[in-house]
Amino acid sequence: MARVRVAACQINTVVGDLDGNARRILDSLGEAERGGADLAVFPELTVTGYPPEDLLDRPAFIVDNQAVFAAIAAATGTCAAVVGYVDTDATGRLVNAAALCVGGEVLGTYHKRLLPNYGVFDEQRWFAPGEGPTVRYLVAGVPVGVTICEDMWFAGGPMADQSGAGARLLVNLNASPYSRGRRAQRLAVLGQRVAETGCPIVYVNQVGGQDELVFDGASLVIDAGGTVVAAAHQFAEEVMLVDLEVDDAGAGDGGARADGSGLVVVSGGPRQAGTAPIVNRSATELGEDEEVYEALVLGTRDYLRKNDFSDAVIGLSGGIDSSLVAAIAVDALGPEHVHGVAMPSRYSSGGSVTDAAALAANLGVDLAMVSIEDAHRAFSVTLAPLLGAEPTGLTDENLQSRIRGVLLMALSNANGWIVLTTGNKSEMATGYSTLYGDSAGGFAVIKDVPKTLVYALCRYRNERAGSEVIPDTVLTKAPSAELRPDQRDDESLPPYDVLDPVVAGYVEGDRSAEDLIAAGYDREAVARVIGLVDRAEYKRRQMPPGVRISAKAFGKDRRMPITNHYRVPVPATPASSPAPNGEARAVV
Repeated sequence: MARVRVAACQINTVVGDLDGNARRILDSLGEAERGGADLAVFPELTVTGYPPEDLLDRPAFIVDNQAVFAAIAAATGTCAAVVGYVDTDATGRLVNAAALCVGGEVLGTYHKRLLPNYGVFDEQRWFAPGEGPTVRYLVAGVPVGVTICEDMWFAGGPMADQSGAGARLLVNLNASPYSRGRRAQRLAVLGQRVAETGCPIVYVNQVGGQDELVFDGASLVIDAGGTVVAAAHQFAEEVMLVDLEVDDAGAGDGGARADGSGLVVVSGGPRQAGTAPIVNRSATELGEDEEVYEALVLGTRDYLRKNDFSDAVIGLSGGIDSSLVAAIAVDALGPEHVHGVAMPSRYSSGGSVTDAAALAANLGVDLAMVSIEDAHRAFSVTLAPLLGAEPTGLTDENLQSRIRGVLLMALSNANGWIVLTTGNKSEMATGYSTLYGDSAGGFAVIKDVPKTLVYALCRYRNERAGSEVIPDTVLTKAPSAELRPDQRDDESLPPYDVLDPVVAGYVEGDRSAEDLIAAGYDREAVARVIGLVDRAEYKRRQMPPGVRISAKAFGKDRRMPITNHYRVPVPATPASSPAPNGEARAVV
């Protein structure tokens, strides 16, 4: 047996920030060196950040990425580093690469073989699959195989090839986006690969927000028996040092060289020989609500930070959605960088105004109070000649929402603040929002959070604080847009505890109406929800990006045509059952 010390370098890269990413890599490599690591493993495409998307269509970007990688390789010392970057193969095609560098040299490069092309992934758009012989590296007396992300997810794939060729330790570079339940899926797959190969696996994932994606880190080290021996924190940068006892299979020694069997010898023995083993530690696994909340905080913080916004402004209605967004923004940015605006109308309840004020005080954010009554009146008078009368009904409701959007965007323009919208996934799915009104803004924090989960996250936030940060009155009052007298959301939509499971089944699970009804969901609710979801596609295309926390979010995950005459058939209502009501018209 040989002991190898591995550093899982879970870092937060920025897409396109080649020089900045190089600094992050070398800083973490220096920490690994000081910790006595033999091998430092970085995330997928560390140099470019992930996903670089159509930056890969720019030849200059490819050349610059390769030059920065070469500079990183030249700066390596005695600790070997596995770094991800964009390479070209022998035919000039782009490949997703991971190179092992040590002592200022590149000793070998691996090209990702399995390219994901589903969900948020489009790697076949840019990359060619890797080819060529399996390369192993002898690190601290241990034969090591290198793979990248998707290469891990399939039986009989590159990991099996490498273990079959003699690798005794497998390292896997990742840019695996967070979604609910994803950590458990990774653990299950890693367990399968350990059982298949008989090798311990070092799984290193990036951390941080990139547009609507958020990466949770949660890097893992699994021993040959399938036990998790170390787990990095979620949603935080970390250089995790781990000592592993690995079967060396009688591997040779010597200086850095390549032998005829495809084995590249990196070092003959562990650099930390003679030192006491470190104690491998695992971060505490987060609870379900805590995990989602931290994803939203990190995704919001990084979207603003990486796009040079220091401050955010939020319309505080006294409702539960804007309350949650404000709490997330404060935890992401600090209260001094969050600005609330309450914009009551003639239909706003007194409780809504006092709830908004209480929330702002509890969070420590400044709150401006401005009535929209004068603007509402002026617009009504101005529109009367065009409409033949002052606006009523849906026109008047949407007018109020758009006035609020104008005020928030004016504050954004004047102060350089980004507007955080407050719509949730239930509203996004059904089109229950106003174009250029409550949907106007730069980032939609909870666009992938269904309404029922909004309540759970608010309760979690209060439990964490040990106090009513979000007033209890916000949690207990009936949801309402307050755009007409005594308005309630459930007058236009099914109750959220009915709506949300149907949306999840139809949108995230691609289940048919027949399947949903057979599963026990109300026939009328299924028909209503599917109709609303299908008709709202044009609205969703115009919404700002927001944090993805589900297995299928609106945006990159789900790409439905706007012009689309296919309608999901709903089984006929049995004669013994009442006919479904007409469709409720969603707010436009």
